[in-house]
Amino acid sequence: MRLSRSPTIQTLVAFAVVFVLQTVVGFIRPFWAVSLFALAPPVSVHPWTLPLSVYSHANFGHLFSNAVALVLAGLIVERVTTTARFHAFFITVGMLSGLVQVWVGGLFSPTAPAVLGASGAVLGLYGYLLAGNPVSDAVFGRLRLSRRAQAVIVVAFTTLITLMTAAPGVALLAHFTGFAVGLIAGRLHILRVETQATSNDRAVQ
Repeated sequence: MRLSRSPTIQTLVAFAVVFVLQTVVGFIRPFWAVSLFALAPPVSVHPWTLPLSVYSHANFGHLFSNAVALVLAGLIVERVTTTARFHAFFITVGMLSGLVQVWVGGLFSPTAPAVLGASGAVLGLYGYLLAGNPVSDAVFGRLRLSRRAQAVIVVAFTTLITLMTAAPGVALLAHFTGFAVGLIAGRLHILRVETQATSNDRAVQ
């Protein structure tokens, strides 16, 4: 696959373009670098931030860490799906993660901070990679767990991963949501596209 056709590389380009735009806007008026890009309640006031916040980042370090994490998982997941499905999954999981963060977070704090960044979407890819591979299929197939038991495993494992990513200023609810959705999507194989290439050489399903 040519790099220009890689949805992972395309997503990285989107990260870079939005970050440059944020930087330019920040020079004009620093406050706009957050208010025009970050998802914050009420969402209806700035609805464009719902998708835009997924590709926005607080600073270069934030961008770099998400970019590295995206490459490690994205290049594997994209081998078994289409470009359209990859992007649809990424933006959907990212937006859902952001919404959970601002809505649920707002229940506990009336001054819930704005959310921006691709962490929820990226963790969705990792959840998919973990749950949608042949090894996981074999393990779950042998254990024959009930749906309730599988749900408990998803919640427990997602909680563990979320706590491992905990740090000041981190959107933990977004991380939890993204990884959980990725695990469920992986078990359902919603990104899988059966072709001769993926049947013969497949890392995840």
